[in-house]
Amino acid sequence: MAYLFAVGAALANALTTILQRLGVREAPPEASLRLALLTHAIRRPVWLAGTGTLLLGFLLQAAALHEGPLSEVQPVLTLELPFLVAILGLWFGVQVGLREWGGAILGAGGLAVFLAAADPQRGPRVPDLRVWGLVAFSVVAASALALGLAQIGSAQWRAAMYGASAAIMFAFSASLIRQLMLDLSQGFWTLFLRWELWAMAGSGLAAVFLAQNAFHAGPVTASQPTLVIVDPLASIGIGIGLFGDQLQTAGGRGVVESVALLVMCIGGLVLARSPVVADLKAPEGQGQVALVRRRRGGRRASLGKGASPDVPCC
Repeated sequence: MAYLFAVGAALANALTTILQRLGVREAPPEASLRLALLTHAIRRPVWLAGTGTLLLGFLLQAAALHEGPLSEVQPVLTLELPFLVAILGLWFGVQVGLREWGGAILGAGGLAVFLAAADPQRGPRVPDLRVWGLVAFSVVAASALALGLAQIGSAQWRAAMYGASAAIMFAFSASLIRQLMLDLSQGFWTLFLRWELWAMAGSGLAAVFLAQNAFHAGPVTASQPTLVIVDPLASIGIGIGLFGDQLQTAGGRGVVESVALLVMCIGGLVLARSPVVADLKAPEGQGQVALVRRRRGGRRASLGKGASPDVPCC
């Protein structure tokens, strides 16, 4: 059941990526790292719809983490990218070519081989406050470093670093969700008395805010690889260090797992840099025009000066 819930969460995350990226695409540049970015977004119905799918993805992820270990559930979420391309093809009528299929096969195949070889097992460790404190410090430091690096360089670099910062916080939020799921047996209402719930809410909101900045800062071909790839890698490290999750590495399995993770990352990079995905955030609305033209079967559409292309949901 963990895999089923995780796949559902990946699908919901793909919808969230599309809807929320459309919601912040036209925000002014000066809104970066400011609440103005969110006040702009909440006035867009498409962004609010993305918030709904975000909550759905959160619930499905929580259910998956209740059934399986962090190091097993989070890598499955990399299926977001194949789902993202599939949605663009079905919803916008974008033509999906060899590059997209190849990236999807590499990503999904690498994931399948990694999970088969590693056979992740739920760790027996119950972390105390000292361990949580060390992990939280490491997570905040790594996220802050990426955030600091996002203040320099090109738009592509900034988007990538914002994405890395958000991914690390998403991974930490997932670890807190897992702890809450383990504590669920003590009663639902007791969760509101636990510090993990409020830490999860804070880290989750921070992750969402950083992700919006990643969407806004530059092209999706820069932000999406770090968002999708850094999250499961960070989650594996957190799962092993925090809960003692176990991966089978004996008998050459470690080499197979490393290669499989590399193939999965390459597949994610190929998909994220696909023009199909890149059109979601082309400068000055070019992405909207491209999507409309593809949706009309490649027919040349003449958009007059000041015309507003009829893109769904935005």
